[in-house]
Amino acid sequence: MSVSIVAGGVVLNTRGDVLVVSQRGDSWSLPKGHVDPGEDIIVAARREIKEESGVTTLNLVRELGTYERHRTGKGGLGEDTTGLKRITIYLFTTTEEDLKPEDPHNPEARWVKPEEVSSYLTHQKDRDFFESIRSEIAVW
Repeated sequence: MSVSIVAGGVVLNTRGDVLVVSQRGDSWSLPKGHVDPGEDIIVAARREIKEESGVTTLNLVRELGTYERHRTGKGGLGEDTTGLKRITIYLFTTTEEDLKPEDPHNPEARWVKPEEVSSYLTHQKDRDFFESIRSEIAVW
């Protein structure tokens, strides 16, 4: 089974809200995506956040961690076990408020309160990861 290298972020606005994005209109996640061949992982995280939300002013705070999971299944249901993702998530802050996704496969982005993020995230491992770092982001 192939492993895809993925990078993304927990992005906090000035109110402490967290950015979440819709994928294909049927699932929700933190903004993230594949690292292109030869691309630096931080550059990939910034690019994916921009494509999925339109946010370009990103202040890197630090790396939050890496975890693995399968892709979300069709229609946001279950898991697609044909491929594994190794996801590295960074903490970013931004002063931007307007969300304008550029990627047609990610049609919607929202700012949500940290305590509500897990209720949006479709994949259980995304929820587990976010809950494991939620207290760390509260200080920002």
